[in-house]
Amino acid sequence: MWKTIVLDILFPKFCINCGREKEYVCQDCLALIDINNSLTILKSKYLNGLYFAATYDNFLIKKAISQFKYDPFVKELSKPLASLIIAHLNILGKTKFSDFVLIPVPLHKKKLKQRGFNQAEEIAKQISKVLGLPLLNDVLIKIKQTPAQVELKKEEREKNIKGALFCQKPELIQDKKILLVDDVFTTGSTLEECARVLKEADAEEVWGMVVARG
Repeated sequence: MWKTIVLDILFPKFCINCGREKEYVCQDCLALIDINNSLTILKSKYLNGLYFAATYDNFLIKKAISQFKYDPFVKELSKPLASLIIAHLNILGKTKFSDFVLIPVPLHKKKLKQRGFNQAEEIAKQISKVLGLPLLNDVLIKIKQTPAQVELKKEEREKNIKGALFCQKPELIQDKKILLVDDVFTTGSTLEECARVLKEADAEEVWGMVVARG
């Protein structure tokens, strides 16, 4: 409690769009984001489909995700970002996921130490609270440090992420349906590789769930 009060005094919250105090993204600005109203079925080998809340070309989405990843004092941006996913699911009428579990896209331990938190895991925590789904944050791990995907072309991304992930507790996901959580879906290389590893560990279904699609 006192830590929160001190942080609020030293680093007061202001809306990253309009500057209004108390929230990193105020409700008025959040309402300006167009929420996607359809479920995307992908032509991919392992990923069953994709839930994405909005498109990455939205200025506010782009700014929020960028600050969320690289500014340690705006970890709370996970709440408004996750709320966009929940709004997307509400539009679809999809708020109950029987037999599903949440798994965040992992960071390598060096990147995690550098950043201080895994943005995908923070978003997944918020979704878990709202939907009441189990969060398995130690099943899928990243065993190889790789260059940032954003700097690479599609073919390079696929090669870059290949062999970088490992399912260390396969018994927890056998015959399970999985919601794989991340912040952004661009070419889909990362989520597809995650889905491959999870399905080879006998997961039944793997669906992507992201804030934005690039």
